[in-house]
Amino acid sequence: MIYLSQMLGKPVMDATGTRIGTISDVAIATGEVFPRVTSLAFLGPDKTPFMLSWRKFVAEFDGEQVKLSVPAPEIRFSYLQPDEVLLHRDLLNKQIVDTQGMKVVRVNDLKLSESRNQLRLLGAEVGIRGILRGISPALENAVARLARLFGTHLPENLIAWNYMDLLDRDLSQVKLSVTHKRLHELHPADVADILEQLSPTQRALVFSHLDNEAAAETISELEDELQADVIDDLSESRASSLLAEMDPDDAADIIGDLPYDKAERLLRLMGVEDASAIRSLLGYKEKTAGGIMTPEVTTVTEDMTVQEVIEHLREVAEERESIYYVYVVEGDRKLTGVISLRDLLLARPDTKVTEIAERELFTAGPDDDQEDVAEQMSKYDLLALPVVDERGTLLGIVTVDDALEVLEQEAEEDLALATGAAHERGDVASLGRWVARRSAWVFIWLAVLFGDQLVRARLQAAPGGGADRPDWVLYGLALTTTASVLMPLLLRTGEESSSRAVAELITGASEEERPSLGRRLVTEGGVGLAVAAITGTVAFGLLDLQTGSERLAAVFGAATALAVLLTVLFGGLLAELALRRSDADKPVSSAMLSTASMLFAAAVYTGLSFVGGWVFSVLG
Repeated sequence: MIYLSQMLGKPVMDATGTRIGTISDVAIATGEVFPRVTSLAFLGPDKTPFMLSWRKFVAEFDGEQVKLSVPAPEIRFSYLQPDEVLLHRDLLNKQIVDTQGMKVVRVNDLKLSESRNQLRLLGAEVGIRGILRGISPALENAVARLARLFGTHLPENLIAWNYMDLLDRDLSQVKLSVTHKRLHELHPADVADILEQLSPTQRALVFSHLDNEAAAETISELEDELQADVIDDLSESRASSLLAEMDPDDAADIIGDLPYDKAERLLRLMGVEDASAIRSLLGYKEKTAGGIMTPEVTTVTEDMTVQEVIEHLREVAEERESIYYVYVVEGDRKLTGVISLRDLLLARPDTKVTEIAERELFTAGPDDDQEDVAEQMSKYDLLALPVVDERGTLLGIVTVDDALEVLEQEAEEDLALATGAAHERGDVASLGRWVARRSAWVFIWLAVLFGDQLVRARLQAAPGGGADRPDWVLYGLALTTTASVLMPLLLRTGEESSSRAVAELITGASEEERPSLGRRLVTEGGVGLAVAAITGTVAFGLLDLQTGSERLAAVFGAATALAVLLTVLFGGLLAELALRRSDADKPVSSAMLSTASMLFAAAVYTGLSFVGGWVFSVLG
């Protein structure tokens, strides 16, 4: 096998054995499954570029040099043809998309095969071997041998040429591992996965090769934060066409994220009916049933028969997002019943709608919280839930796909709250933030140790080495030093208290189900007393072994126990404040809860230890 990286820079010899240049590139014809090399590009004297036909003038390539079939004076040079691609210029080190793995990868090398004096491209090497080979073939072999010593294999990761295509020669940095036809055949969710890994310019180029229907479905599958960006990057004419093609609820979500002026321009470019449906949804609050519902609902009247309903469904099915249920209305769209498709198919054609309609309805109001709506649909196994106003007028439906998306979003938010990971994603994420959040107690502990040693050093630097200080100061400093050693116990106690508060936030219990502040503090206090007794005993034993003074040890043990109890109670108070803030729809940060609790624990323990020194000096 031959690799492009090994060909580049090799000498080009004419029929007389005279060196006339070095290989700079090879071209292939793109119309074949395994395309043959059609042209050789090389650099002649003074780095002058030349190109010649491989079939006409190349006699042999032995892996070390290209031998031409004619002397240099008889060479006739050529130009790159429209159906030809240069491997080094257009493919090597460029991005392609692996449609099987649904990921963007980089071409690290290109693999060719020789047959009957012809070179054919097999595919692109996108794995580690291509990188190592590009540095040095010897390095690749060394790493492969080392891998074998450890019982593993260094695989070759090859994507065949028939899964690659050059979309546009002028934007050749974008390569797709599918033909244009196959790109349309992919599921929109798969295309969305691919687009999320591309740059804005690359995404726009892909959209230029999708028809409106495929492009609209793909945008609907993109992550929310990318949808508005993609629309914003397109021309206003194309953007308005795609939004009109989308389901109104999805289009309204995107329009709502765009700048007001651009949103208005796009709405004016749409048809009156499409724009009106989207505007009606924009009037509802975010994260409500009205905000996620679609106004496209299949309705029938009570005087219709089953046969008439089925014929009606055939007429409107293509225009509806879903027809899991048929809704029965009267007058001005007042909802009176619902029919499932199963009941509709099992009923006789001449059966009246009133005979099979279900009258006990599950409904939601337009201002109901979207999470409550999704949970209601999950509880009752509903594929769609009608949204009605206070008069019972049918406004739209929330479909199961939107409900699942809501539950997924809420689960992600709960997880981010529990782990504090919300600030560790995206452009603002940093290693420092990640380490600080997960190891905050270590930094607080180090700060306490440093502060204690700083005070002690300044005291010793004073005239007389601080010997003239009152006894309660000296005892206080001695106890704070010991407290600094035991500080992790208090810090982890504080962190545990904040974790319980976060757990309550995640469970989402209503105000009626939650304990009152007094009951909460009593419960936390009982737990705190048990933990305080244990830690106070440990502190007493530690200082008694160090000093032999039971009285000093008792004072320190009491200070430790009291600090633990106050920390636990403070955690209960923090939990109540956090829950009330959450009830008011204000953000709550688990990292801030944890940090506040640990800072309180550090301050209280250090302060009580110092006060304990004063108490001992008085008692002693």
